[in-house]
Amino acid sequence: MIITFDAEIWTAPEMGAWHFVSLPADSADEIRATVEPGPGFGSIRVCVSIDEIDWQTSIFPDSKRGTYVLPMKKAVRRAVGAAEGDVVTVTVQIIR
Repeated sequence: MIITFDAEIWTAPEMGAWHFVSLPADSADEIRATVEPGPGFGSIRVCVSIDEIDWQTSIFPDSKRGTYVLPMKKAVRRAVGAAEGDVVTVTVQIIR
């Protein structure tokens, strides 16, 4: 499953300096219906691409937002020149 979407980078004050993007709700519904969550907070392994920067990480369910969230490390944000409040085009591929 490959999902491409635009999303705003946001922070969660209760989690310190962590930055995230939220997957679209309809994509989250499709993931929940077709992908078995892994151990570790229901995480799902993914390959991610933003502006030709590729990396592997996990997405995590976020009951508050009703979707999955993708953490964005500082090194990735720097590499793509993005910060909190910026909108980025993200491609996520589920690793099975």
